[in-house]
Amino acid sequence: MNKKIIIGLLTCASLAYGCQSSSTQNKQAATSADSTLSQSFDSQIDGKEVKLFQLKNDKIAVTLTNYGARLVTLKVPNKDGSVTDVILGYDAAKEYKENYNNFYGAIVGRYGNRIGKASFTLNGQSYSLEKNDGDNSLHGGTNGVYNKVWDVVNSTATSITLAYTSPDKEAGYPGTVNMEVTYALEENGGLAIDYRATTDKETVLNLTNHAYFNLNGAGDSSILDHELQIDAKAITEVDDTLIPTGKSLPVAGTAFDFTKPQLVGTRIEDENAQLKIGKGYDHNFELDKKDGFQKVARVHAPKTGIQMEVYTTEPGLQFYSGNFMKDSDPKGKDGKVYPFRSAFCLETQHFPDAPNHPNFASTVLKPGEKYSSKTAYRFSVK
Repeated sequence: MNKKIIIGLLTCASLAYGCQSSSTQNKQAATSADSTLSQSFDSQIDGKEVKLFQLKNDKIAVTLTNYGARLVTLKVPNKDGSVTDVILGYDAAKEYKENYNNFYGAIVGRYGNRIGKASFTLNGQSYSLEKNDGDNSLHGGTNGVYNKVWDVVNSTATSITLAYTSPDKEAGYPGTVNMEVTYALEENGGLAIDYRATTDKETVLNLTNHAYFNLNGAGDSSILDHELQIDAKAITEVDDTLIPTGKSLPVAGTAFDFTKPQLVGTRIEDENAQLKIGKGYDHNFELDKKDGFQKVARVHAPKTGIQMEVYTTEPGLQFYSGNFMKDSDPKGKDGKVYPFRSAFCLETQHFPDAPNHPNFASTVLKPGEKYSSKTAYRFSVK
């Protein structure tokens, strides 16, 4: 849908400036997070310092860590005027490390989503990747960027930029890739994520964020009562290992038709071959959009009144309905259980296994080119 932590965290006053990342040469302003939570992130991964940061304005508050450049909390107002944390996660850095393959809140790649048989061919040369999803590679393998400590380039009260250099052949991928991700709060209640990268050798790249959402609040038992709308007239058909066959399937008249809002749980148990393969929704929706940044999806939770709109430059959106979650999974924040289908993911992306499907939009990045992608999750109360 992995390596050791250090958070020498900012225990400055909440929301104050003045701390700095030891992983950068320049002095950088940073905002401090709640001191109790900060202390639980005080450790090391691969001998590198990991910190917990907070971004906040009058509409939204976010904490994140540079381990995996991942979101830890995302708090937005609900219809009662109080605040709800709408993403799943853990209370300590070591828990993220121990459970790295849950991908909670992380930037995943080098290739977000799956690559069939953990291999692809580029310019006549075959590349073998790490298998971490049966015979396939998922989210970059066990050495994906979600399992690395990123450096802090700069940060303010409302934005932070993190960088990671993935060396040539890391997890089997060609080229040394310099990547950056910027999280920035928008004045309208949104969280924008900007991705940028360059390479010294032709490669493939597909970065996305793997936040698990529940708009009723992290730890609520189900997302089946959420109303979902996706601007997509087709999904990418998958085989029994969730790898694209190369064929598009029209959603009209099926359980995958979210062109008009419907509850996630309305048709999730339909007799549908694709639903059976995914044990629910775990599919790439082929977005009905032009090039550029635009709204592609909307989710509303009647219980809290929280609405989330998704904007992106990407051509695809992976909708995952938490089908592999279970009560026996490690407990999350505040000791909460995250049971079956208690969260959903909406991962903006190029299509899964695109390097092996010439008819899909290319994910090839060449020297001299600049990888650029943007996604925003915008919150309001309805």
